[in-house]
Amino acid sequence: GAALCCVCGCLGPRACGRCRRAAYCGPEHQALDWRRGHRRSCGQPAAGGDSVDAIPEHNEFLFPEYEILIEPEEPESAADSSVDPDDEQGAVDTSKDPEGQEELGATGSAAFQSLDEETLEAMAKHETEEDKIFQMFKERVAAEPEQIIRYCRGGEGPIWVSGANIPEEKDIPNCLCGAKRIFEFQIMPQLLNHLQVDSFGESIDWGTLVVYTCADNCGGENKYLEEFIWKQDFSAGS
Repeated sequence: GAALCCVCGCLGPRACGRCRRAAYCGPEHQALDWRRGHRRSCGQPAAGGDSVDAIPEHNEFLFPEYEILIEPEEPESAADSSVDPDDEQGAVDTSKDPEGQEELGATGSAAFQSLDEETLEAMAKHETEEDKIFQMFKERVAAEPEQIIRYCRGGEGPIWVSGANIPEEKDIPNCLCGAKRIFEFQIMPQLLNHLQVDSFGESIDWGTLVVYTCADNCGGENKYLEEFIWKQDFSAGS
């Protein structure tokens, strides 16, 4: 297989000049690994006399590994029909309880009587278009809250977390072969939880990452091609 960087796990075309066993993606991680202990183990024989072939695991740098399960998304109608109304818990029926209705009505009336007309109008206009888009995003992912990737090449577009910073067609550059790039998949923010980098203000962050790939699926014998990714945050100011 391909040599992988022993610090981050990415492709490692560089190798330690002494032992030629430890691979690195670049000089930064090679220097980091050297300070973290490779200087002591480089070229040293193992206890049995064989050369050292084990690369130390830097758990503070590597992301945890998981298996990604791929499943088709159920249609919304099918998901809705699977809900059993008799199975709902926690709902209180006050339709047959006059006292309960009277108490609920009195509470609601008292609350709204305390608000002036200007405040009520402001509350009515509070739900902006931005709120609606984010609400649609939450409702769509609620069925699969652990979902990390949504794949739909050339079909339905991504679901956005915000109305701001949505790319137009001119914002998506063509492929190196000249063909247009089309939406293929998006990476969901739930992945941050699994990678354990969800510390607010202290780690990488995104609302969604949208990947566009060549519509002609060019490439030939090349294993990797440069594609285009669009990063959208939860708000324009983040």
